[in-house]
Amino acid sequence: MIDGKENNPKISSQLIVYTLATTFSINPLEVYAMPASLVMDMLAIHYQIKQIEAEELAKMEKKM
Repeated sequence: MIDGKENNPKISSQLIVYTLATTFSINPLEVYAMPASLVMDMLAIHYQIKQIEAEELAKMEKKM
């Protein structure tokens, strides 16, 4: 789901590949070769990092 809109599986799959490839600087073809469990683990890591970044930005904004 992007912006509250449902996507078809192909678009969702491409978004996952793009996210992992850009975040971890890997070839998109490597993402396709990964087991689904590894893809999910890597997406969870990416999510946690983004959460921490958002929290840190919020702290900095409060200080300013």
